[in-house]
Amino acid sequence: MSAADASAGRADAAGMARTKAPATAYISWVALALMTTASVASLRPAPTMAVYGLACVFLYLVPAIVFLLPTSLVSAELASGWKGGVYNWVATGISKPMGFLAVWCQFAMTIFYYPTLLGFVASTLAYVINPELASNGVWTALVIVVCYWSGVFISSRGTKGVAGLASGGLIIGTLIPGALLILLGAVYLGQGNPSAAPMTAANFFPQWAGLASLVLIVNNFLSYSGMEMNAVHVSSLRNPAKHFPRAIFLAMGLVLLIFILPALAISWIVPAEELSLTAGVMQAFDAVLAVFDWQWLTPIIGIALVAASLGGMLTWLAGPSKGLLLISRQEGYLPPFLQKLNKHGVQQNLLVTQGIITTVIALGYALIPDVSSAYWIFSVITTQVYLIMYLLMFVAAVRLRRSHPDHPRGYRAPMLIGLCGVGFAASLAALLVGFIPPSQFGGGNPWIYFVIVAGGALGLGLLVPWLFYRFRKPSWKLPEASAESEEVAK
Repeated sequence: MSAADASAGRADAAGMARTKAPATAYISWVALALMTTASVASLRPAPTMAVYGLACVFLYLVPAIVFLLPTSLVSAELASGWKGGVYNWVATGISKPMGFLAVWCQFAMTIFYYPTLLGFVASTLAYVINPELASNGVWTALVIVVCYWSGVFISSRGTKGVAGLASGGLIIGTLIPGALLILLGAVYLGQGNPSAAPMTAANFFPQWAGLASLVLIVNNFLSYSGMEMNAVHVSSLRNPAKHFPRAIFLAMGLVLLIFILPALAISWIVPAEELSLTAGVMQAFDAVLAVFDWQWLTPIIGIALVAASLGGMLTWLAGPSKGLLLISRQEGYLPPFLQKLNKHGVQQNLLVTQGIITTVIALGYALIPDVSSAYWIFSVITTQVYLIMYLLMFVAAVRLRRSHPDHPRGYRAPMLIGLCGVGFAASLAALLVGFIPPSQFGGGNPWIYFVIVAGGALGLGLLVPWLFYRFRKPSWKLPEASAESEEVAK
């Protein structure tokens, strides 16, 4: 009996162990592809590329091959081998100061990203209230300030469930309006109406009118950015070596369709010379709905697009700043005032400081006569700052493959050195090209454009973090924050 009891006890213990053992929460590669698509795809860039007509296909494919693919596969290897996100990747591969620069750029790009995103919200709301407001700089600045500070208030109270709002926003404000735009655009052409942009094979490649004629391609690099965020899920795949590339290629296909088809639909309906870079989506909807006498849908579409954009803003508002905060509390990179948390555990002072800068930037929309010019300038600055982070990531990946060849990785990117070389060269080229005024704004002074972009990108992306690092003090380091190092935001 005792032997039987012992045997039963061992069986019970084994059963309990099996019960208590946490089951690995695997996700399918299709699910990962959809997650990636949701975080990257948007209708917002469509008007920017619609001015090129059929050539937008070429201009979307090029950055997808030379930027989207390298960033996706390289960040997957880094995420599967080193926790802690871009700071730990770069800090381990290069140095801690460079790691701080990388996570700073990931945060700093949002300072210009939110005015760009909310500029789109302002122009979209204008079509709901009064279309003439879409080109009014004061209106745009007012919407940016009100929406951003409202977002800070919500985030500072630790509101939860925002991620679900953003996911719903993808369906409500991106997939459904995008599909409707494409469908009605096709019906528009099917009824015999001529396309506003020629759709012949000769128009597949953009006309070369000097380097400035291709500058708009830089904006597509930002459209594809953020893949390093989703790479952290590579360890949740059952077979990362096989499934992650599948997920990436499926996501690339879906993202390209979401980017390209609405852009083409806009080019079918709205002549390039009539496009506003911020209001183009609503222009397209308004024009095509007018053909079918469905203009009563325009305000509904506008509200859906606004909901998607605001949901995305709330999702991203605290994320990058939290990553910077946790690293700064551990290493002492920011002064105590910026590290302070409110009673909800939110970095309110950092968000408020960011908001003050965002408010100043918003005034640019009121001061620059052409709202499209302001929108483009801020888009370029956003891209420039983010590209600095990618340059560091590619260098760190090569150094880690050489210095830690046997370090366990759930996924190993094929031809990593070549991928990093292509990605680094493309990122550097995009960064340099961004300093050249695009042909659409050739009437302005190119030196003023250069000074604004260089001051915004290099000043915020390099000078400010250098000053923080140069004048940091031992008292800025918070010993109790060391336990939070594992929680660093992606």
